[in-house]
Amino acid sequence: MFPETPAAAAALSVATRHYSPALLNHCVRSYLWGQMYGTAHGIAYDNELYYVSAVLHDIGLTEAFDSHMLPFENAGGHLAWVFGIAAGWPAERAARVEEIIVLHMRADVSPAADPEAHLLQIATSWEVVGRRPEEFSPEVRAELLLRYPRLGFGTEFLAHFHDQARRKPGSAAAASVDKNVAGRIAANPLEGHPPT
Repeated sequence: MFPETPAAAAALSVATRHYSPALLNHCVRSYLWGQMYGTAHGIAYDNELYYVSAVLHDIGLTEAFDSHMLPFENAGGHLAWVFGIAAGWPAERAARVEEIIVLHMRADVSPAADPEAHLLQIATSWEVVGRRPEEFSPEVRAELLLRYPRLGFGTEFLAHFHDQARRKPGSAAAASVDKNVAGRIAANPLEGHPPT
């Protein structure tokens, strides 16, 4: 399930230290939703690279790593590049984790062009706004949310996006706020599960 590599363990340590419990669970769920989707659709991908990207994709929303100028996905991507280099990855691999994190907030990427970014886009759009609900059965949803509950994720995430939009009006987060991300989060079927 989870890759057992030093970089994967280190990424989880960074995430556990800096994320709120709701954001941490969101990032772990994002990895797992993407893994399920990739398996169901026969998408070949680099599991360690996808895991590190998924676990660190919201690190730019945290107090320690928020940038006063850059959109959160760019700030998080820069940090993930530093992380990759510190983990001993080649520069090209570190650049890939940065690219995946930035792309998760951009227009859809095909699995042929970038399987890891595609999986993160699928997983996070399902997690946040309930896109493609047909891909995840009610039974799978219930099991995963029992293991990694939302803990008020929708409300916390919306607050982060409103903050990003206020301070960074040209960002993708601001565009999402303008396109009624609040309503889409509220309508997400995952938000209806009990917060156990």
